[in-house]
Amino acid sequence: MKRRISFRQYRAIDLALFAAMLCVSEWLLVTAATRWFPDQLYTVSLVGALTAIVMLRWGPWAAIHAALGGLVFAIASHGSGKQLLIYAGGNLLSLLMLLPLRRLGGEKIRSDAFLSVCFGLAALLLMQLGRMLLAMAFGASPRNALGFFTTDTLSLLFTGLILWIARRADGILEDQKHYLLRIHKEEKGGF
Repeated sequence: MKRRISFRQYRAIDLALFAAMLCVSEWLLVTAATRWFPDQLYTVSLVGALTAIVMLRWGPWAAIHAALGGLVFAIASHGSGKQLLIYAGGNLLSLLMLLPLRRLGGEKIRSDAFLSVCFGLAALLLMQLGRMLLAMAFGASPRNALGFFTTDTLSLLFTGLILWIARRADGILEDQKHYLLRIHKEEKGGF
């Protein structure tokens, strides 16, 4: 007899798996960058991509991943308490992408490669803007705060690529309630 899990359990497992992927990948990227390329000004992060994917899957639950990604980056970089706040809090500005998600609908975004990539890029750009604004609130000059954009340009490339690839896999960028209902209907033979 198959043991079924509840929707809440499924959501908790899915969110935990994405959080684990986010933490491990971010820690490894920061550690590699600081050990192998300590003199480079550029950073690479998957937080924007993973947060955008979680947002398309679970909506506002992506706040956990946005903040967690900022915390992991700052901790792995041996950042100060102020940097923890800037990265974790700044990343939360990406939640503004919930507005176009509600307006356009997740299915329209998922089914269009251009919209999928733009969704991920916009989420990352909002994270960078949030970090910049918080840094300025903590006293950074606008010129120095602009570094949140310029040093993270490679992340734009990776975010776009990840969203473009993820949209091709069944169910990855799909609202999970819709996905589960669709799968259940297909299993019952009601294509």
